[in-house]
Amino acid sequence: MSVQERRAVSARRESLLGEEPGAFAVARFVRVTPMKARRVVDLVRGMGVDDALATLKFAPQAAAATVYKVVDSAAANAEGTEHLSRTDLVVVKAFVDEGPTLKRHRPRAQGRATRIDKRTSHITVVVGPKVEVAPQAKKADAKKAEAKQDDAKSGGTAKKAAAKKAPAKKATATKAEKKETR
Repeated sequence: MSVQERRAVSARRESLLGEEPGAFAVARFVRVTPMKARRVVDLVRGMGVDDALATLKFAPQAAAATVYKVVDSAAANAEGTEHLSRTDLVVVKAFVDEGPTLKRHRPRAQGRATRIDKRTSHITVVVGPKVEVAPQAKKADAKKAEAKQDDAKSGGTAKKAAAKKAPAKKATATKAEKKETR
């Protein structure tokens, strides 16, 4: 899919993914509280799709079934529209927004009534291909190697030992000294 076609598809896709390859799925008006859904979504954020589905399948929370469906749908969207392999997909973003609240009333003692809020959620999951971290890791290893060579050349251990200072002792005033200052 070209960039122009992608822009023509959805402004929502542009806001979630930008120019990156990937796909998303949204479950709206789900009758589960956002707090409870966020607990489940936090479990799978950053995981591979297959690992996330396995985790959700055995998670004890009720919201896990809905999040499972959303992750599975996002993976299917990535396979169908972007032609990405399911094994290479990762849950890039996952978040839960609050939907409309259904207000109900419950009868209470002495003729009173209290309000019951039945909250709803909008669950969004974004999947994308795995990002290779190898170039950054190589740069970090090269910097560490250079630092070790510099230490070996200049006798870095002697500098480190000289740089350490003894901790300063705290001055504790006795009761008599406190009375004198008043």
